[in-house]
Amino acid sequence: MSDFGMSGDELEQMYQEVILEASKHPHGRESFAPNAAEESSGEAAANTTVRATHEYCTPGESHQFNPTCGDEATVHVEVSDDEPHTIKRLVWDGHGCSISQASLSVMVDLVDGKTVDEAMHLEQVFHQLMESRGAGLQNESLEDELGDAVVFQGVSKYPMRIKCALLGWEGLKDSVAKALAAKN
Repeated sequence: MSDFGMSGDELEQMYQEVILEASKHPHGRESFAPNAAEESSGEAAANTTVRATHEYCTPGESHQFNPTCGDEATVHVEVSDDEPHTIKRLVWDGHGCSISQASLSVMVDLVDGKTVDEAMHLEQVFHQLMESRGAGLQNESLEDELGDAVVFQGVSKYPMRIKCALLGWEGLKDSVAKALAAKN
């Protein structure tokens, strides 16, 4: 049995279900383009995913690129003005493998509506899971906090795929920092 009460086969089946479902029907995915990017290209991006480059990212937005496999994601976060700051809106756009797309989708489900502190805590816990190399987390309550994201434990066995799973989470951390800096 694994640390969170499932056999390896049960975890693998759950992993496949979550990854496939989340990559086929991603939550929080929204095609968007900053005005500057549209103006510079002079073209409308009909029916295609538009990714903002770093120079066109607005406050609360971060563009991430994984050169290993070509995954890209632009994460956009809006945080509340009141204290403690909460994540009012979290959307992303991009393309990549099923792992990166599913991880972004699961991340949105997990952190949207949370306080910034809660979201950053979950980002750190997910990062720890990815560093576990398949061993999972020693603290079962932390695994419980991750919800469906815990199935990415299987990805952590493959160093080349860890960057795929972390792509959106790195974008979350960066975009939250930018959104909070814009408020000061």
